[in-house]
Amino acid sequence: MAFPTLHARAEAKALEHRSCLTPSTAKKLLEAGYPVLVERSSKDPHYARIFKDEEFAQAGATLIDEGSWETAPTDRIIIGLKELPEAETALKHTFVHFAHCYKQQGGWEQVLARFPRGGGTLYDLEFLQDTTGRRVAAFGYHAGFVGAALAIKTWAWQLTHPNGEPLPGVETFTDGRGFYNNEDELIAQLKNDVAAGEKVAGHKPTSLVLGALGRCGTGAVDLLERIGCRDIKKWDLPETQNRDGPYPEIIESDIFVNCIYLSKPIPPFVSRDSLNNPDRRLSVVCDVSCDTTNPHNPIPIYNINTTFDKPTVPVVVEGDGPRLSVISIDHLPSALPRESSEAFSAALLPSLLALKDRATAPVWQGAEKLFQEKVATLPGGAPTKEVLEDDVADFCRKDPSRSAIDPRVSDPLMRNERQCDNLLQATERFPNLSG
Repeated sequence: MAFPTLHARAEAKALEHRSCLTPSTAKKLLEAGYPVLVERSSKDPHYARIFKDEEFAQAGATLIDEGSWETAPTDRIIIGLKELPEAETALKHTFVHFAHCYKQQGGWEQVLARFPRGGGTLYDLEFLQDTTGRRVAAFGYHAGFVGAALAIKTWAWQLTHPNGEPLPGVETFTDGRGFYNNEDELIAQLKNDVAAGEKVAGHKPTSLVLGALGRCGTGAVDLLERIGCRDIKKWDLPETQNRDGPYPEIIESDIFVNCIYLSKPIPPFVSRDSLNNPDRRLSVVCDVSCDTTNPHNPIPIYNINTTFDKPTVPVVVEGDGPRLSVISIDHLPSALPRESSEAFSAALLPSLLALKDRATAPVWQGAEKLFQEKVATLPGGAPTKEVLEDDVADFCRKDPSRSAIDPRVSDPLMRNERQCDNLLQATERFPNLSG
């Protein structure tokens, strides 16, 4: 099968500096025979990719304009990381990214319907699985790593700022960048934070990590151990499967890091009542899982996601215990964009190399099957494919005599005006377009 052209788009989410493709994976794809096009990174530092354009060029990729995916030929595969900008336009390409629309999140119908409306396909990165059902690539490790780091930073900040000032944004600690250059830079800073907090509290923080054996939990535990905070309760299924929450052990720890994957309704891990215990020691909750809008959120003590510029949200509790803050950032690995991107992209590479055989490769077959299943759950069923201007143009190229029926269809200037009446008339004249 011919090698499809891979088109890496620039990200459109503020403070998202990661990249699904890296210069090293782009080079390997090029060596395998794939044409690789990379959109230039945004000039806005809030949206800038961690990898410089020159790094991709040196790897052999062709640099193209930011946002050019929207008008790219339909046979390109558009590769990104986070969701597309909100819009009403139908999508005509094959896309690879995290769309966040398969679990009926807020607005999922509008997001998902754009693909079948344009004849496009979504391969959602969250649901790319091997033949055993395991995800082929995930950011879980660095999500847990960064989540635990911000929890430590919050614990120390609370102790050294007793008047209640909230933890400032990450840019405050990173020379205005909003992210760390590497893990070593973060670790060195956290060791100083722990020392400052220990001076006030008289001890290093104690932690409970729930989901400690998974990717995310492993990252959280590794971070805590690397900075010398080894008093960790490492919980997983054996600790929770035979009893329901709320769990008193959580409020007995200084820090609680939630790293579970929520797949079904479960009793809450903590509750407002459990937090009102006069012996509560807990002062920081980092909800790495971020099931904020899920009606079965097992940490029902907050209802908003936090951000890198406002990392914490306070929780009002009764009594004289320590003040309590929740961290609920839904893209934690962005604080370590280079290392998290390299790890994710390297894990994804074998699947990307199989894109030319996506009609038979299990990982892509499974992703397309899931896409079709999710589309079928849309209210009213799968929407009818719309007739797009490109459809009209392609039809006229295949049969130029048809364009003479309505000169507006063959006139590029008039066609580019995107006038709905032109398309409607073209649809009426060329009924095969909708087939």
